[in-house]
Amino acid sequence: MSDPTSALYVGAVMHQRLRPRRHRLRYRVFSLLLDLDELDTVAGRLRLFSRNRFNLFSFFDRDHGNGSGTLREQVEGRLRAAGIEPDGGAIRLLTMPRLLGYAFNPLSVFFCYRRTGSLAAIVYEVSNTFGERHNYLIPVHEHDGAGTIHQECDKRFFVSPFLDMDMVYLFRVIPPGQRIGIAISGRDAQGPIIIASLFAKRTPLTDACLARASVTFPLLTLKVIAGIHWEALRIWLKGTRLRTRPPPPAPSVTLGRAIDPRNSAAHVAR
Repeated sequence: MSDPTSALYVGAVMHQRLRPRRHRLRYRVFSLLLDLDELDTVAGRLRLFSRNRFNLFSFFDRDHGNGSGTLREQVEGRLRAAGIEPDGGAIRLLTMPRLLGYAFNPLSVFFCYRRTGSLAAIVYEVSNTFGERHNYLIPVHEHDGAGTIHQECDKRFFVSPFLDMDMVYLFRVIPPGQRIGIAISGRDAQGPIIIASLFAKRTPLTDACLARASVTFPLLTLKVIAGIHWEALRIWLKGTRLRTRPPPPAPSVTLGRAIDPRNSAAHVAR
């Protein structure tokens, strides 16, 4: 029997660059949604999944955060620093697990809930291929309810060597349910420059489903990092110039802004 909130999500990732050279890619992926309070329960129930030890699929706490405490303590500390007082509500992490001991997650997402079940904030944990990690913490607007969440944040962390730092990210998120959706638009002074999205369907987190994912997506986590470098080569061959990598920001967390969904059309259009 599956746990009530932890689940497997299967879907597709899309990246599209609009300027100065158009470039688009799409590939199938799977992710796990893990309730931080259920990690040991999930690992104890499944034969193919372990916590902090090798298995076909595994989750290592050190793959996220900065090691200053448990993952829950770290996330709650960031919420408090942003003026959001946690009340013990669930924190659920969407991420790719290690597959045969390896994983690289360009983006992992912490969904931070109140005890009432409503979302208080979302933390976007971004990793680049230079071994650096940064967090964008954005509160959820009180009028978002159970619908699509709208947020924005100034870019502060270097990821792609083909994109400038002077950008704003706009987020549209369908919270975890039977489906999940995350769409991110990167914009500069001239308008949209890049769009990235993940849309996936929920399936039970069972050994059978994990075994099926290992066959359907063989060596997926290795393919992600290989694909990043392959696509970078293709973009470079199209004549896109490289940007100089700045040092990572001193604060490990950048605070973003919730967008009132009643006014979201104005934000999207700008």
